[in-house]
Amino acid sequence: MRKLNICLISFKIPPDSMDGTAKFFRGIYEYLKKQGHNITLLTGKWNYELQDPNIKQIDIIPRRFFWIFPFYIGVIKFLRSHTFDIIHGNNPKGALPIILANKTQFGSTIHDLGFFTRIPFEKILIRFIAKTSRFITTCSTQIKKDLVKEFPDLNPNKIFNLYSAIEEKFRPFPEKARNLKDKLDLEGPTILYIGRVSYYKGVDDIIKAYYLAKKKIPELNLIIGGLPDFRTQSEYESWKQKYTDISFVGYIPDDQIPIYYSLGEIFITYSYAFEGFGLTPIEAIACGTPVICSSIPVFKEVLQDNAIFVEPRNPKLLADAIVDLITNDEKRQNLIGKAQRFIRRYTWQTVGEKLEKVYQRFLKMKESD
Repeated sequence: MRKLNICLISFKIPPDSMDGTAKFFRGIYEYLKKQGHNITLLTGKWNYELQDPNIKQIDIIPRRFFWIFPFYIGVIKFLRSHTFDIIHGNNPKGALPIILANKTQFGSTIHDLGFFTRIPFEKILIRFIAKTSRFITTCSTQIKKDLVKEFPDLNPNKIFNLYSAIEEKFRPFPEKARNLKDKLDLEGPTILYIGRVSYYKGVDDIIKAYYLAKKKIPELNLIIGGLPDFRTQSEYESWKQKYTDISFVGYIPDDQIPIYYSLGEIFITYSYAFEGFGLTPIEAIACGTPVICSSIPVFKEVLQDNAIFVEPRNPKLLADAIVDLITNDEKRQNLIGKAQRFIRRYTWQTVGEKLEKVYQRFLKMKESD
């Protein structure tokens, strides 16, 4: 396809956020740049100054709620003074300033509906953005189904499913993992969770399951990596004081995440709502670690039969699954081998080529208007 002038908008990208939604937009940015497109990415200036001339960081007030006003003003000013073939916003936060800049020819990525459909104003906002977007990409067919179900008047033909992808750095690091385990002073099998410490992520259930499983496997360890959001901050601090045998490692630098994945006998992700794709279990599988996850629809769609699924909000069943997989080495090795073949489909080349086809279709519609 011809080289395009593209603007991507995401209020956060790595390394300021290791959230799957932020990783997705950073990933498509890197792919499109490699393909030779003239690409600009607008994002907030949070904790890191990014040394990339194509990434425009907008000065913000890095506090809850306050960041939104300078970010939106900066995006609006930039869009009004530039012309692009494609403008693509990440989530409602990235798409709304496009509309406020009076740009009607744009697309958006909706990763999940989550609380957006539970709060009346947010529901109105996401419906408006979905209706106004000329194209929408989602990270799973489940989210596409949810969108169409929630907003029956939305045209399903403009919604395209693009699974996320994993970076090449996600692979086994056995020696570095052993060194890290020694550094953390851990002996015995280890289960781990890496991600945001939010209520819907089920971290409290993982902790309960850990202590149930520990009755049968006394030497079992649990690592919890990631930071809490503002809702769980006080509870997270309480856990650190109360559960002294759990390794709360907090923020994990990007280059260390594959080593942590490689360290675990099992990776657990136990969300009970709001997942649009679920990138962390795919990353863990790429590092040679088997996965136990909740049986929510999106995980079953994305992971298929390459993980152990457990009913959400059930620590007893989760503990049973942990004990079974830890004590059954043959089952664990079979799952690792099968899953390694499965993850080969999650490459940025595959995702990027599909996205370029979406852009081509959008441009044809734009020309016919």
